[in-house]
Amino acid sequence: MQQSSSNGHPHRRPGHPRLGRRSFLKISGVAALGLLSSRPGMALTRFGKTVGERAGESGLIKLFLCGDVMTGRGIDQVLPFPGDPRLCEPCVTSAVGYVRLAEEVNGPISRPVDFGCVWGDALSALRRARSDVRIVNLETSITTSRNCEPKGINYKMNPANVPCLKATDIDCFVLANNHVADWGMPGLVETLERLEKAGLKGVGAGHNIAQAEAPAVIDVFGKGRVIVISLGSVTSGIPEAWAADEKRPGVVVIKDLSARTVDRIAKRVRAIRRPQDIVVVSIHWGGNWGYEIPLDQTVFARALIDEAGVDVVHGHSSHHVKGIEVYRGKPIIYGCGDFLNDYEGISGYETFRDDLTLMYLPVIDPSNGRLVRFEMTPLQIRRLRLNHVSRTDAAWLRDILTRESKRFGTRAELAADNTLTLDWR
Repeated sequence: MQQSSSNGHPHRRPGHPRLGRRSFLKISGVAALGLLSSRPGMALTRFGKTVGERAGESGLIKLFLCGDVMTGRGIDQVLPFPGDPRLCEPCVTSAVGYVRLAEEVNGPISRPVDFGCVWGDALSALRRARSDVRIVNLETSITTSRNCEPKGINYKMNPANVPCLKATDIDCFVLANNHVADWGMPGLVETLERLEKAGLKGVGAGHNIAQAEAPAVIDVFGKGRVIVISLGSVTSGIPEAWAADEKRPGVVVIKDLSARTVDRIAKRVRAIRRPQDIVVVSIHWGGNWGYEIPLDQTVFARALIDEAGVDVVHGHSSHHVKGIEVYRGKPIIYGCGDFLNDYEGISGYETFRDDLTLMYLPVIDPSNGRLVRFEMTPLQIRRLRLNHVSRTDAAWLRDILTRESKRFGTRAELAADNTLTLDWR
């Protein structure tokens, strides 16, 4: 089944016009080679337990990062409190249709499932990983609003299903993306309020620009802090009208990947950074499909490291995994791929294997911000839940990561337990 969309979603019929990648960076001779020289945030207290209780690795900070978490639409319908299933899409008018598509491909799904069920085997994998800080891109609105934006594809989750998000003990939800305001600014405001009420930290969206730009500052007991800055590029399909300003709620929207944009981010980092801090810039950018990494993304990501002092670039928007670079000892994930979605049974992009997802687990030394080790755990989306992968599928991910990372001098190695390790030295 295929659907059309104006923002590059998987439901596009072959040949349907796509939102073109907009490249704003004027690349000079030096910048084109990537040879760029080297508002106070709101402190975040860990919810429920002290950050750092999970990890047993002395002195080092282990992150859990992943791509798009899309708990709206079909996934919302299998949770204990399914919301209004009506959609504003041209081909599918009810979110229940996505449940049926998944069932047609992989078998029946008992409903309702408990709040943690959709995370499946990711829950045990997270326990084993013992990461200090967990950061995900939440790509859905949490609202009862019926006023959908005229985008063609609109995601929302019933607020009563928010306990689903709490099941994974996530420290920070990045929100600067092209679906968080799918049901208008009232829907975005409700999303912010529902997260806050549940004790969940969102970053990259707010009631005004000051709140939207305020980074999350996560204390890791005895080790340091992790600072998270969330950015949304218009190249991912975020409407410019969604940008927050002094009086209007919205998201942090960057209109270009220019040196000027890097400078603005650098000022934000300098205003809050302290020794032993690890700075993560989480950015929603680029199209949904294709392994190409535009030159302006590479230049921008390297400039964030060189000029803004960023330690980890956490890129997402692609529905499949893309190449990984380690630049001057700092990881750049250009496209994490989706982590949880309802795309089973949608045809047209099967060769990209968007059913295969990754948990990214970089280990950082806070004394210098450099990467020490980079592990990844593969999972597969089946019957709207995350499952362990076969050896064959793990090897497929290894080969794709190695092929797409070759240009950066990195490669993936496959372990006996089907986990992956990034080799960059």
